[in-house]
Amino acid sequence: MSPVPFSEAVRVWLRVAALSFGGPAGQIAVMHRIVVEEKRWVGEQRFLHALSYCMLLPGPEAQQLAVYLGWLMHKTRGGLLAGLLFILPGFVSILALSLIYVTYGETALVSGLFFGLKAAVLALVVQAVKRIGNRALANPVMVAIAVTAFLAIYFFKVPFPLIVVLAGIAGYLGGRAGLPAFGALTGHAADTARSDADRDSVLGESLPEHAQPNLRWSVTISAVLLALWLLPVALLLIILGAENVFSQIAVFFSKLAVVTFGGAYAVLAYAAQQAVENFGWVTAPEMLDGLGMAETTPGPLIMVLQFVGFMGAFRDPGALNPYAAAILASVLATWVTFVPCFMWIFLGAPFIERLRGNRTVAGVFSAITAAVVGVIANLAIWFAQHVIFAHNQPWSRWGLSVDIPDPASIDLAALVLVVAALIAVLRFRINPAAALAGSAAAGLIWTLWTAAA
Repeated sequence: MSPVPFSEAVRVWLRVAALSFGGPAGQIAVMHRIVVEEKRWVGEQRFLHALSYCMLLPGPEAQQLAVYLGWLMHKTRGGLLAGLLFILPGFVSILALSLIYVTYGETALVSGLFFGLKAAVLALVVQAVKRIGNRALANPVMVAIAVTAFLAIYFFKVPFPLIVVLAGIAGYLGGRAGLPAFGALTGHAADTARSDADRDSVLGESLPEHAQPNLRWSVTISAVLLALWLLPVALLLIILGAENVFSQIAVFFSKLAVVTFGGAYAVLAYAAQQAVENFGWVTAPEMLDGLGMAETTPGPLIMVLQFVGFMGAFRDPGALNPYAAAILASVLATWVTFVPCFMWIFLGAPFIERLRGNRTVAGVFSAITAAVVGVIANLAIWFAQHVIFAHNQPWSRWGLSVDIPDPASIDLAALVLVVAALIAVLRFRINPAAALAGSAAAGLIWTLWTAAA
């Protein structure tokens, strides 16, 4: 029996969900402040150990950390409660904003707000490159992995999943060999590492009875979640065919759920290019608008995929009403993105203590995190080209393939907003919410002024 009443857990996870703005770093900080510092449910080391495991998994680490901590306190119902509440506010917010976007997006008010948001989003992506790079690139080996990942995805269009696999293999070999370069603590784990003892927390140092390893429970609930994840995908393929937009959304986002290592910014480079260039669900500016929605609402940044699914079905509704199709696709994208997150935690969490201090695991994580820096750098450049320039010309030679911006198509107003946002975020370290609000206001003022003129 958990020492914390379930009713109290409901109140706490509602509070965490309502305050989960600002990307994974901010969300993890909120959870740490409430669960570790205020409530003392778990100690520093247990929180850090759970976070390290979540960062090794595909999917948004902040949401999975909520599932893990909820499971630790109240097993199945606790994990489901924490994970669902973490998603719900963002889902409702993104859905409402998506409906407004497709209904009123052409008005000066809405277009002005999103024009400004694009600049702030680009600045936040650049900040993510800097922040993660400062922690992950601790030695020349990690720098080399990051540079290689950038060159591979930017110039040679190597798929993001393959980059993750190759980096993981390099990390495994390096960690297995005991090379010091692969043993550094990186990522959010380094930010939160402290030496506070777990013994002063509500759960103490030992694993509570309700959370003891139970292979039968882990396999059973994981099998149920696997069926809930993949059966709808299979039914869509059988009933609608592989070319239907709902089938494409289900299959593509299911693939992303397996390879979303390193947080939302890392996978967005791959997701954005596929959604824009391959499927045609959104344009590059619309992708930035969607990321702006995710940045300004509670919940994981990966909720931007909900917007992508919404727009894809809105443009290709088939026999359905466009709004009905878009809402259904929004639910579908969210479903196949997050159901696997619960499965990873319930399958592995009861046995995760065995990984404590494992050098090989640390090597895999270090290498993947370094590669993620290169991938996010690619995302920053891709966004910059589409925010600042109206046209980009494809160029291919010697096996290389890149988009070259057309200097004549530069948007000076967008350039000024981007530079201002970068200065605010990087130089003055303005809060992300304040940067987004200020940039949106500036974009609105500029759009209204040019429309009046």
